[in-house]
Amino acid sequence: METLNYRFEHGTQRLKATPHVVGVVGSGNLEVLIEPADLAGACTIEITTAAVGFGPIWEAVMRDFHQRWLLADTSISINDMGATPARSRSCRSARRRFRPTGAAGSPCRPSWR
Repeated sequence: METLNYRFEHGTQRLKATPHVVGVVGSGNLEVLIEPADLAGACTIEITTAAVGFGPIWEAVMRDFHQRWLLADTSISINDMGATPARSRSCRSARRRFRPTGAAGSPCRPSWR
């Protein structure tokens, strides 16, 4: 198992407080938890994976995710259960349910629609 940790500073979008459960049964065993956290405007992402060696790809995918959403005071936990970073599109799909306050629209479309 490998644990990857990322912290992105200077986010501008905070999550709405209403929690939701989002998922697709049989979607490839990717679990994503997105929750508000007091992080001084930062977004942290922790990825637990059995697919060792994908660190640089995960980092690129998470940087892209942060640049699209600029989340602030948000903690994201991903348990990929051996899935590759390509499955992180599910993270984008889950993120749509947690629109930040003030967000007008979503540049991401769910991969399963």
